[in-house]
Amino acid sequence: MSRLTKLTKGAAAVALLAATALFGVSASAKTTIRVQSVIPNTADEVVMLQDFADDVKALTDGEVEFEILPAGAVVGVQEILDAVDAGLIDGGFAWTHYWSGKHPAAMLFGSPVAGAGIGIDNIAFMSWFLNAGGKELYDQLWKEMGVNVKGFMLQPVGPEALGWFKEPITTMDDFRKYRFRTPPGIPGQTYKDIGVASVAMGGGDILPALEKGTIDAAEWCCPKPDSVFGFQKVLKHYYLQGLHQVVVNADLYLNGDVFAELTPLQQKAIEVAANASLMKAMAYRINENGKALDKLINEDGVQLHDTPAEYFTEYMAAANAALEKNASENAFFKEVWDSQKAFARTAVPYWAQAQRTNANLGAAYADTLKKQ
Repeated sequence: MSRLTKLTKGAAAVALLAATALFGVSASAKTTIRVQSVIPNTADEVVMLQDFADDVKALTDGEVEFEILPAGAVVGVQEILDAVDAGLIDGGFAWTHYWSGKHPAAMLFGSPVAGAGIGIDNIAFMSWFLNAGGKELYDQLWKEMGVNVKGFMLQPVGPEALGWFKEPITTMDDFRKYRFRTPPGIPGQTYKDIGVASVAMGGGDILPALEKGTIDAAEWCCPKPDSVFGFQKVLKHYYLQGLHQVVVNADLYLNGDVFAELTPLQQKAIEVAANASLMKAMAYRINENGKALDKLINEDGVQLHDTPAEYFTEYMAAANAALEKNASENAFFKEVWDSQKAFARTAVPYWAQAQRTNANLGAAYADTLKKQ
């Protein structure tokens, strides 16, 4: 071995020791983070969650692994955030609006009802979150709740489908005949405000409830996740256009102490993987939902309908009233909503015009498919 080679190897060893001292990196350190989901492990959201976990493992050279537990593995769906806070489980995976009972502003991050009443769609929401102060307010949310949690937004989706029905609904009076599964929090309450019998329940409970007759109509998400849950086996009338969750985000919640015990590089790896997941989830959704909708219509006998026009005016009015009420009653809710409104004042007029090009482009192609 030459003297130069020895010096080079010696310098590398010194650099490695310096990095270890600086960042607390240990080649032998292995951390397994156990995360319980609110849905079964067969769901598309867990497929994407596992992809995020694989990215973290790769970025940390195998030092940080996630073990994904299905709904109910340790605690009930509604107890997940409390269990993470208490350290009973290392992490949880859910939609942040599930915790609206702890703080109403959770809805503004998990599912800002009717686009927060200011025209924010799923892509514009990401702009606010990543580029206009949303992430900093999201970090503040957990302090407002008083929980020892570090949150990461992973999976944006939207707009979600209105849902599944036994028979076609042509008016809101038709809609009001059904016991309808909705998300918890303000989106579900808004349905109650317009006279719909809203029933909140976790995703894994929806199909059994439909089969037992506990509910007789339901929404969950979009064509692919809905078909994975098997709603098409029970109901055949499907409506894509809905306002309750134009934007919706599934998130990872880590116990604050668990996250603090990671090295700075490991923490950064989780942050980088989470940001990558935002784009990867959007890409996955468009492709998978398109294929699923085609199968639902052409193979599974599902009939696709347009949502009654009066739904939009009724729901939007009730959503705006709910937003105003919560802003008047809670200072942090108002702070978050004011931030979204300040962003929307310039971003939404631009993005709405730009989206017309995208919509017209897609509609022109879709029309050619109908003629084939």
